[in-house]
Amino acid sequence: MDQQRWVRAVLVAFGAGEAGVGSWAQVAPSSFYTDFPGWPWHGWVTYDGPFNEHLIRDFGGLNLALAVTLVGAAIIGSVAAARVAGAASLVFSLPHTIFHWAHIEHYPPVDQVPAVATAAVGVLVAVIALLVPGRAPS
Repeated sequence: MDQQRWVRAVLVAFGAGEAGVGSWAQVAPSSFYTDFPGWPWHGWVTYDGPFNEHLIRDFGGLNLALAVTLVGAAIIGSVAAARVAGAASLVFSLPHTIFHWAHIEHYPPVDQVPAVATAAVGVLVAVIALLVPGRAPS
């Protein structure tokens, strides 16, 4: 698989994940609050305080917007679009990962690594998209 197809596949896969998270938060915010991320771990959001439907729906909308950006960049297929999607992902994912890293003590030990690792995937995808080489001048 050439590099452009590989980057497109990464963007679509991550976009699909963001769409799943965002849809869950939008459609069933109470379930998202109590059950995210699902089996075998659950309740990660509950560790951060009482249920706030507005906050959960805003988070869902953000994830859906990021999904559109990532999948849109894959469809467009240009280096510029991939970099914009990478920058958008990094703006969200880096502070999100830092927050989880800094507030991991209230998670059960079995959830600590997966909570930080899953957040860090967004940073990895962003870096991949940002490092797509441009075309050499002709």
